[in-house]
Amino acid sequence: MLKLELRPQLSRFWSYGSPILALLITVVIGVILFAALGKDPVRGLQVFFWEPIKSSYAIGELLVKATPLLVIALGLAVCFRSNVWNIGAEGQFVLGAIAAGGMALLADKNTGPWIVPAILVAGVLGGMLWAAIVAWLRDVCNANEILTSLMLVYVATLLLLWLVGGPWKDPMGYNFPQTKTFEAVTQIPRLMKGSRVTIGIVIALVGVAALWVFLFRTRLGFAQQVGGLAPAAARYAGFSARRAVWIALLTSGGAAGLAGALEVAGPIGQLTPYVPAGYGF
Repeated sequence: MLKLELRPQLSRFWSYGSPILALLITVVIGVILFAALGKDPVRGLQVFFWEPIKSSYAIGELLVKATPLLVIALGLAVCFRSNVWNIGAEGQFVLGAIAAGGMALLADKNTGPWIVPAILVAGVLGGMLWAAIVAWLRDVCNANEILTSLMLVYVATLLLLWLVGGPWKDPMGYNFPQTKTFEAVTQIPRLMKGSRVTIGIVIALVGVAALWVFLFRTRLGFAQQVGGLAPAAARYAGFSARRAVWIALLTSGGAAGLAGALEVAGPIGQLTPYVPAGYGF
């Protein structure tokens, strides 16, 4: 009788081989599905694997979409390492976008470049505020953070819809539910001409290095991981479980809020009902 057993130690070969095997299986299944649907499998695979990288413009657009995903993922990594299940990064992304958009709407023709850092800080604080609600409910009321963070996504989305359809609606926008286009000075600086890629991708890559240092080279990061893997051991070592929850959620919320700020003050340039794009999920 066949029986599955854990290896005594990780296989060095399969640590690299399993992602490659997964990709190959995905390709094979994709070919079968395309063929069964009467579509050209080669053309289908080209759309998925070649089209996004076939030109400098395509690579730029790929980086535009990758930026918010990477920034949000950094915050969620802290949560999941701490065994805190933040499912509501989408709502924190939306709140960060709202806060950043509100700051951008304050700009006029005479506003200086200082507005860009202010927009990014507003986005971070907006995301942290939304995550703080989840942390407070978990800490004080012992509410499940999976449910509370997920339900707050819909509250954030409804708040956005109310703002763009009401108080912040562009009076010159032909009755569309959207704010006015932000002033040019609020635009997140782009890396190069002719591309929509902003300095957000640089911020994201710096964040990767900072996260690695935090998790694996600091006492606080070690405490977060111990608290997630072995709560009893963390308590014995004197690490605070409450502090770990707050740090994880505030970090995650701040990262999602930053992603929202980079999106609305970058490629979008205004608040619309279409800001929630599923990045947080």
